[in-house]
Amino acid sequence: MKNKQAELIKQLTDKQLLSNLFLTQMIILTVAFFLGVILFKDFSAFLNLFNFNDMNILLVGVPAGILVVMFDVSLMKVTPASYQDDGGVNERIFRSLPYFMIFIVALVVAVSEEILFRGVIQTHIGLLWTSLIFAVVHYRYLFNWFLFLSVMVLSFFIGFLFEWTQNILVTITAHFLIDFILGILIRRKYEAGIN
Repeated sequence: MKNKQAELIKQLTDKQLLSNLFLTQMIILTVAFFLGVILFKDFSAFLNLFNFNDMNILLVGVPAGILVVMFDVSLMKVTPASYQDDGGVNERIFRSLPYFMIFIVALVVAVSEEILFRGVIQTHIGLLWTSLIFAVVHYRYLFNWFLFLSVMVLSFFIGFLFEWTQNILVTITAHFLIDFILGILIRRKYEAGIN
């Protein structure tokens, strides 16, 4: 199964890979919408998950995102490269994107995944099961124990932030910063390799 996925990914151009990423995020938002309609008593119950006036967005979400990036970069320096190998997908997605597109990709992924996993699923089945589902949905990580464990711990951490603050904007902020900063680091690494 892993080899089939790797072969399929290799056959895709970078543009097709990016298009598939956006398609996946649209599917995630669609699933979130339909589950939300079924699981929430009304739309206002869902909207209550968003508190734009909460200082925790800046005081918790921003430091949490930066802390995760620092931890991840530290792990990259002390673990073998094979531990971080996702089949080159993240590198292919971010290496040649303009910075504004890295911003857009990180924002779209953070919003769609947090709405589904924290906003809809975690509010109804809890932190542990949501973290497991989040890790399994990141399919390519299933074949690398280190990445699977990492995404599981990350999901649990972000889910804890949601449990603590009860504000999905905190988790969207943290998730966005993680993806955005790591995307920029991938892009800069690629640029440095060319020059």
